[in-house]
Amino acid sequence: MTPARAARPYAGEGDLRAMRRLLLEGRAGTGDWHYPHVGLLAWDFFMVVCHLDPQQHVHLWHDSEGRLMAYALLGEDPMIDWQVGRGHEWSGVEAEALAWAEERVAVLRCAGPERWGGPLAARARQDDPRRVTFLEGHGFRYRGEFTEVDMIRSLGGSVPEAVVPEGFRVRGVSGPEEASERASAEREVWLPATVGEIDGDDYARLMRLPGYRRELDVVAVASDGTIAAYVNCWLDPVNRIGNFGPVGARPAFRRRGLTRAVLLEGMRRLQAAGMDRVCVSTGEANHAARCLYESVGFAVVDRCLDYVKAPSAG
Repeated sequence: MTPARAARPYAGEGDLRAMRRLLLEGRAGTGDWHYPHVGLLAWDFFMVVCHLDPQQHVHLWHDSEGRLMAYALLGEDPMIDWQVGRGHEWSGVEAEALAWAEERVAVLRCAGPERWGGPLAARARQDDPRRVTFLEGHGFRYRGEFTEVDMIRSLGGSVPEAVVPEGFRVRGVSGPEEASERASAEREVWLPATVGEIDGDDYARLMRLPGYRRELDVVAVASDGTIAAYVNCWLDPVNRIGNFGPVGARPAFRRRGLTRAVLLEGMRRLQAAGMDRVCVSTGEANHAARCLYESVGFAVVDRCLDYVKAPSAG
């Protein structure tokens, strides 16, 4: 018998907090990689808030007692992610989440074929064979040109102090008054990717989301106030693991040790906040980023694979 559950669209910040709890509790029972870090959820949700409508692009499933058992998030590209709480996995909600996403994408493709006409994408970690089998059974195929590596570093023991070049200092974002400059740095690093399509008002919205702490939004700042490099640091206080992302340096300020400096300062701040390890992800083929992370103590522990499903004919 299918367990009783009810599905509905996202309805407000209380839902986002419940989604965070699902990840925190899930990781507590399964280890570091079965559930994503709450920092990844924060950024993915921020992208939906900036560019889409959360009520149309986030869906939730609750059990008969009203407790959140699963959620799905449909982002641009289009990309579907779903997470199911412990005790509810493979009860049929995964198929419902995928069906919801495919129905939404079908509508979006009719309204905006140039924006939404590409294949529907989803990800599975290489050590999650059941999710891989589920995707393949629903018509998805592995897309080999992009794979992420998940990396981790212990925060036990001392963390080296950041060496900051003359004329710069490393600190946390000062507050909402710095939102425009912080957004400008993101745009310069990431455009034309969607992650770069944000302005100061957007970034101020991120600063109000659950989980954001400006002292953990670590930046390297030039004497004229320009943000040259940055890292967003996120806390999982239940499992004592931090997360880095996004990480970047403006092109004019690269190869000066500034990204390394913000990473090291981020580690020190995470350690002071009680984290005993920190994770980060990057493209497997992004050799520059991987070398940087390895140089400050990270090691690859997992891979995340892209799967895609082509639009049906007609």
